[in-house]
Amino acid sequence: MGCALLVTGTTLWAQSAPEPETSDVVKMEPPKPDWFFVDGGWNMPGTSIFDGGTGKMKGMVETRRLADFAMDPSGKYYYVSETIWSKGDRGTRQDMVSIYDTVDLKLQAEIAIPGRILIGSRKNNFIVSGDGKFAYIYNFNPTSLVNVVDLSRRKFVAEIELPGCASLMPNPGVGFSALCSDGTIATVAVNGTKSAITHGDPFFSATDDPIFDNFTYDKAKNQTIFLSYTGLIYTATMGPSPTVSKPFSIQAAAGIRPGETKPLELNWYPGGRQPMALHRPSGHLFVLMHMGEYWSHKASGSEVWEIDLGAQKVVKRHVLEEPMNNIEVSQSAKPLLFLNGEEGTAVVIDTANWEQKHKIEQAGAGTITVAGAS
Repeated sequence: MGCALLVTGTTLWAQSAPEPETSDVVKMEPPKPDWFFVDGGWNMPGTSIFDGGTGKMKGMVETRRLADFAMDPSGKYYYVSETIWSKGDRGTRQDMVSIYDTVDLKLQAEIAIPGRILIGSRKNNFIVSGDGKFAYIYNFNPTSLVNVVDLSRRKFVAEIELPGCASLMPNPGVGFSALCSDGTIATVAVNGTKSAITHGDPFFSATDDPIFDNFTYDKAKNQTIFLSYTGLIYTATMGPSPTVSKPFSIQAAAGIRPGETKPLELNWYPGGRQPMALHRPSGHLFVLMHMGEYWSHKASGSEVWEIDLGAQKVVKRHVLEEPMNNIEVSQSAKPLLFLNGEEGTAVVIDTANWEQKHKIEQAGAGTITVAGAS
């Protein structure tokens, strides 16, 4: 350590010189089962990474407003489908998939893609195949289509026109499927730059009882779980020709009157931007519910209902301390619920005793993602 002499009157004092600062970079671990990722939404930048066990922030992935976030199934990369301009909010427009490693959060690559629709809070606009090799990005420029990106080679592959369809879901061994406005599931068999599109039979009415587009997918069972505005739960088994089971009412599963489309009929209805979360190991679905009437699907949830999908029964109703818009659940053996609301406050709830473990101010108001959810 260096030393300097300081003269004060007739006394000599030895004064140590400060040591020079040494900068370093903290490395992260790959994503853990109890971590959750919160999109900042409209008012906050980035996608923040939190440890659900401690409630502490681990880091942040660079995401712009209305970007879509996805995770590599192997835990090596975070993917962002985004649009940027050379001068902030104007100038040359660039549409791309950006790739970040999960340990240093450093940008690894940018894959240019044709124009994409600018819309937020839709998790199924951007999905990654179960083997992590391909990404599918919903696009509306000017027609409804899907961009296919080869993540292993890090290059754009093809545009696939998909009129009247959006809200994508994985379909292993085939390609992907999408929810369509005519009430069907479109299945796209992808073979390089070529594709074949088929439609199943209609199973819902987009005008009478639409389906929330933030639905969930279970990779182990190769099933997609849908929820309608009135509270009907559908299960689709994926494949070359997906099949959809007969729906059941979430309200009836709780022992009350099923949801209706009649005006001014008060009942419990699902709502929020990301209204449900699936704990895949147990087959339990967690749904944000509120008291309202039909077409109140954007209302925040005042309760969380836990549904055993196999038994078609609501096994728990939990009253929230404040209304919430987005919900996810860890895929760990002892699941944690992650929720946030309009003001960007996030809470962590232990489903073993339904106690609130953490409350995190300014965590973000956008959609929530967890590891192992696809």
